[in-house]
Amino acid sequence: MANNAANGKHMVRFTGVQKSYDGEILVVKDLNLDIAEGEFLTMLGPSGSGKTTCLMMLAGFEPATNGEIFLNDQPINNVAPHKRGIGMVFQNYALFPHMTVAENLAFPLQVRKMGKAEVEERVQNVLNLVELGAFGNRRPAQLSGGQQQRIAVARALVFEPDLVLMDEPLGALDKQLREQMQYEIKHIHENLGVTVVYVTHDQSEALTMSDRIAVFNDGVIQQLSSPDDLYERPDNSFVAQFIGENNKLNGTVVSEGKDGNCKIKLDSGETVNALNVSTDGKDAKTMLSLRPERVLVNPKRGDVPNTLKGQIKELIYLGDHIRTRMEVAGHDDFIVKIPNTYGHASLAEGTSATIGWHTEDCRALDPMHLA
Repeated sequence: MANNAANGKHMVRFTGVQKSYDGEILVVKDLNLDIAEGEFLTMLGPSGSGKTTCLMMLAGFEPATNGEIFLNDQPINNVAPHKRGIGMVFQNYALFPHMTVAENLAFPLQVRKMGKAEVEERVQNVLNLVELGAFGNRRPAQLSGGQQQRIAVARALVFEPDLVLMDEPLGALDKQLREQMQYEIKHIHENLGVTVVYVTHDQSEALTMSDRIAVFNDGVIQQLSSPDDLYERPDNSFVAQFIGENNKLNGTVVSEGKDGNCKIKLDSGETVNALNVSTDGKDAKTMLSLRPERVLVNPKRGDVPNTLKGQIKELIYLGDHIRTRMEVAGHDDFIVKIPNTYGHASLAEGTSATIGWHTEDCRALDPMHLA
């Protein structure tokens, strides 16, 4: 989806926003964030990283300690939650059990003093949108978890808000249903063009659904990028470890090249080349980040500039690829994902193998989160 931020059209703007619950510890630190009109932005991070607090401040359920939040260029710090015109979807659905589905959906419209005919039309339209058109007379208890969550999404959309906030909305669903709902919410967003701010700790969920992802840790956005950028080009060691599977090799920067690459001496003694992303320069400690699918096993001589010897500890057949756990450079949890093609029948547990990679696929990062 096109990001309208470049046109200066922002739906949401956080400017120097801080949040403290006790007057001492900041759980959100100087947040500056613009969210474009029509964008699906996900706030992703571990528990306690500040992502849900940001959503609650945007919704109006928590006041900002410092800074200003804008909605459509209007400051909303002192605007009551029900006057912000924002749709909300929670993990626990928050449906009224004594009301039918249609009555649940009609409620936010009746609060807004909408006429009966228009209420009925909007309720039916939004039921059709979530493919539950015939379920209006049922009570929430008569619906499955997935159906209840669809109704919760429908209720957030029924009064046609410009902005919808979703706080871990799929957390209570089983894996298969959760994955199905990810695509459904994504398609609803694409069809309506509504702006969505989504909070989750589930990285695959964020990668599947988002236009951009803000990765939070310790109250600070560590990186704000598209899903492919976050995965392929992490800015620091926290993002590299938090997004996707990642091999970590620890070492020291021996020299820096003018081409943006650097030479690293691993703690185990070998020397390799890497892309210099966020090291402190020569003699600095670093963590190398290398994705399992970027590693080649027994590459032809001259195919890759970096090679190391390893021993195969475990082979797991996973259909489309073979997950190979190796001991490499003193680490016994080095993972290689080998595509399930012909030519790997010779691999066996307990045997030695050479691994290799291209320099640009190995990122030299800060050592802050060394395991």
